[in-house]
Amino acid sequence: MPVQSVNGIDIAYTLEGDGPETVVLVNGLADEKETWAYQTPALLEAGYRVLTFDNRGIGATSAPAGPYSSELLADDTKALVDALGIGRFHLMGVSMGGMIAQEYALKYEADLASLTLACTYAAPGPFCSRMFAMWQDMAPVLGVPFVMRDVTLWAFTLDFFRTREAELAEFETGMRYLTVPVPAYLAQLAVIQAHDAADRLGRLTVPTLVLAGEQDILIPTALSHDLHGLIPGAEWRTVAGGHGCVWEHPDAFNAAFLAFLSNRTS
Repeated sequence: MPVQSVNGIDIAYTLEGDGPETVVLVNGLADEKETWAYQTPALLEAGYRVLTFDNRGIGATSAPAGPYSSELLADDTKALVDALGIGRFHLMGVSMGGMIAQEYALKYEADLASLTLACTYAAPGPFCSRMFAMWQDMAPVLGVPFVMRDVTLWAFTLDFFRTREAELAEFETGMRYLTVPVPAYLAQLAVIQAHDAADRLGRLTVPTLVLAGEQDILIPTALSHDLHGLIPGAEWRTVAGGHGCVWEHPDAFNAAFLAFLSNRTS
């Protein structure tokens, strides 16, 4: 597995494809780069080069003491793409990754051909803040796998639980055997607790898509819609599913993302 030493840490990454344009995908909380397995093949087939990586604190990337911030993780992303010689590219982040992508666009907008913010918000507000405070209290007592099993209940729709038992069991098994240390998890959790770009997003000019699951209850769809309203000229799309629509309905998610990219590919 390739590793790049940048910004004071080692970042594990995968760079695939040889297309003329690159898509950089940024993970959510406690997600490793392999969680893009439902998106990478579709992007490669469409002719893009694809960069995925483990954020600071997860997977094979370094996990120094936290707390972390969305700006710090955006700086990690910037350092990685610069070290790999990636010029103008398409940036997409899901959930926490969408918060990191906002900060990247605000600091390094000239790097971006497009920006996609999926299942995310400009600021957590009172509902999400209370949820994340509970996770913060639960993790040291019950462990990260227990918390992430709870996240599974919020991430998928009722229909997924009723009709896709084998896939559900696979996800639950993955959560049960997570090896994320509590300090690293809490360091990443701080990112989504403290992120607030609401009063700065109005200055963005990069072509932007805000994409949300129609039944998202973890980061409620309404918060994504509020985010859309803060970015001048941003496009708005919803797809079937909840917070985990990238996994529950990947074909619909990928189709919406690729349709947006196709209009911004030189």
